[in-house]
Amino acid sequence: MQRILVTGGCGYIGSHTLVSLLTSSSTTYSVVVIDNLANSSCESLHRVADIASLQNFTLNADGTAGQDSEGRLSFRKVDCCDEDALRAVFEEFQAFTAAIHFAGLKAVGESKLIPLKYYEVNIGATWTLLNLMEEYNCRQIVFSSSATVYGVAKDEKAKLKESDEVGVTITNCYGRTKYMIEQILTDFHVSQSLENKHKWSIAILRYFNPAGAHPSGKMGEDPDGVPNNLMPFVAQVAVGRRPHVTIFGNDYDTPDGTGIRDYLHVMDLADGHVAALRHLDGGKGHSKLNVFNLGTGSGYSVIDMIEAMGKAVGRPIPHVIGPRRPGDVTIYMADPTRAKEEMGWEATRNLDDMCNDLWRWQTMNPNGYLKE
Repeated sequence: MQRILVTGGCGYIGSHTLVSLLTSSSTTYSVVVIDNLANSSCESLHRVADIASLQNFTLNADGTAGQDSEGRLSFRKVDCCDEDALRAVFEEFQAFTAAIHFAGLKAVGESKLIPLKYYEVNIGATWTLLNLMEEYNCRQIVFSSSATVYGVAKDEKAKLKESDEVGVTITNCYGRTKYMIEQILTDFHVSQSLENKHKWSIAILRYFNPAGAHPSGKMGEDPDGVPNNLMPFVAQVAVGRRPHVTIFGNDYDTPDGTGIRDYLHVMDLADGHVAALRHLDGGKGHSKLNVFNLGTGSGYSVIDMIEAMGKAVGRPIPHVIGPRRPGDVTIYMADPTRAKEEMGWEATRNLDDMCNDLWRWQTMNPNGYLKE
């Protein structure tokens, strides 16, 4: 059984990835989740245990630790920036096959207001994690990056490739932290080769626009406050928590005038992390630095998404037109060819799946996790 350290594993993408790991048919995994719960809920772990048919997952009295009866899902409330606390996790569990690193701050707008905090947390957490991984002989990592590293593309209508320029035209601090971490991982990987040290296996996954929820309706995106992403906002309008969706601009050079993005189902994204682990552990990506786009290669406009959600709900979603937002681009889509060719991953779920699963989550959990 392979033991995987998952940082930030209580969040939206992290928790869905736990399900993919614990229900994998090709490899048996146990996972150790660390999360400071700053923008997530450990209730997601109870849902993970339920879906993965794990028995008796319980938390201790103060909610700082938990485990199921077989030890396949363990939780420790730890901040990745706290070196002593993170070291204690490595000491307790001794051996990890790999780490999947989600932990970090992630709101684009907020990152413009408190940039120093974003640099401190996102880069500091990664620095601490990498040092401890090297010390404890865990040298495989999957990093949760973002398509924001591409910045403003020179050709907005072209699908973005991993070989395209990154870092130059990024418009927000969040994206710059992701880019800087990619550079840290690159430099670190090169340094290990130069000094003939133990080689690291690294996968950098550049996400496009995750949407949807687990098809059971038991898990989904549970933003704190006003959602930063389109689809959870649309879902909250549909359930009556907000009056309408504001579409920021309808004069783009697209068929309906609204911006087009590459949306992928969160469970496809979760499966991409399992594929990346396989690629690193004995696959062709072993001992290499690997970069992959995770997207569908297809685009949907804001109007497309709102209408598709209306179809899932069974009634139109109220929306109004507002002015463009600074920095928004016309089209942003992935070229996911490399992920399919090199690690055998591709998105299999469609727009209706995203919206139906999201609506199931929203109706079963109208106020999210434990927000009655």
